[in-house]
Parts: sequence; structure tokens; C-alpha cells
Amino acid sequence: MPTVIEQAVQARLVASAPRMETVPATLRYDREDPFAVSMAFPPPATLEGVEVSWAFSRELLTEGVDGPAGLGDVRVRPYGYDRTVVEFHAPEGVAVVHVRTSELRHFLKRSQHLVPVGREHQYLDWDQDLAELLDDYA
Repeated sequence: MPTVIEQAVQARLVASAPRMETVPATLRYDREDPFAVSMAFPPPATLEGVEVSWAFSRELLTEGVDGPAGLGDVRVRPYGYDRTVVEFHAPEGVAVVHVRTSELRHFLKRSQHLVPVGREHQYLDWDQDLAELLDDYA
């Protein structure tokens, strides 16, 4: 069984003067970090010209496809028919993208087959995490 799920999606960048109407993005879920998902954007889609990846909770994405969720750097909410808005807040500004809700639901379903909701703690490597933490203080 795989430990990582990746899914390509098309995101529609919302801006006053967009450089690209749609941008490719990659959703990623790794069983070794069971509470998180990430969304990566390739260099042509970013202001810096380098890949940018945002990590946030799987729970936030799950809640956000059905109703507004998030108060911090990442916020998610439904928008119209089969669209979900994902907002990324940074000191440089805010990036707003629209993603098909059906693609997000498909990704979430795949991640839940890999690690069921409520069982994330069973996939944490407590010994490894503690060892890394103690190494930082040695």
C-alpha cells in the first residue's frame, strides 16, 4: 500500500491582473505526516519563480469544502457550484485559487482510505519524533 498520495489539480488563480488563468497544482498527503496535506504550485505560477508549497491540516480542507473554515494563513470555503476557494495569506499578500470541489473530495477520500479520520495518531512515529526533538537540544 502506498504511503503518499499525490493528485494533480487545475487551480484558477483569482487576481486583479492574473498572469495565468489556470495554474497546475499538486495536492499531497503523506501517511508519515497524517494530520497534514499540502498544495504545491510550480515555478511559473509563483511570483518568485520557484515552487511554492503550503502545508495545512487535512481537517481544514475537509471542513472547507462544506463551509467556511480557517482563520490563519490558509482559509477554505465553498464557492458556487463545484468550486472551493483556497486562500493563502502571507506577508507578501494573499493568493486566492478556485479548485473543483469534486477533485478535492476525491483527494480527501483517497487520503481517508490511506489513514482513516480519527486514526491519524496510529501513524505517528513517537520514538522518532522524540529522538529528533532531543537531538535538537543536544
